[in-house]
Amino acid sequence: MRRALLVFALAGCAHFRHYDYAGEADPRKQEYVIGVSDGLKISVWKNPEMSAEVRVRPDGTITLPLVGDVVAAGRTPGKLKEELRKSLAAFVKDEGAIVTVAVVDATSYRFTVSGNVEHPGLFTPKYFVTVTEAIALAGGPNKFAGTSLTIVRTSSEGKVRRIPLDYGRINTGAHPEENMALWSGDSVVQD
Repeated sequence: MRRALLVFALAGCAHFRHYDYAGEADPRKQEYVIGVSDGLKISVWKNPEMSAEVRVRPDGTITLPLVGDVVAAGRTPGKLKEELRKSLAAFVKDEGAIVTVAVVDATSYRFTVSGNVEHPGLFTPKYFVTVTEAIALAGGPNKFAGTSLTIVRTSSEGKVRRIPLDYGRINTGAHPEENMALWSGDSVVQD
């Protein structure tokens, strides 16, 4: 019985060592992806009547003068800017359509923390957070918590991945690669 427990414990530790944490993309190192309910300021140079402050609707679209409805959710400000520039070129002739897209209210970034934490729930901070920051926002581990954490992450293709983490290893500073930044839509489960 003791030997079986030892083998099980060692197998659990090996699970963490073989996960490629470096292969997980960091949202802080990429251009922001616009989401539903984000506030945008669209400016068209020398054409204030075509400029607007808009909020991304639940269907992922925004509405602009002359252009009409445009899908914004799932795009970066750079991609949206380029699409708007092309759409407005038919209406703005002098010096081309110089467009800027600014995210003025990033409210689409959200994740959940559940399991053995003091205050599980849905969190919507104004900045990207790491796993330890997410656990802290949830009030920290409760008295029933172990050291195992799991990030449940869904890709844009709908594929669900479970990323194993060890909270104890993260807190000692021995494995900073496990203290990953969370993507919008992630779910952190404290075992």
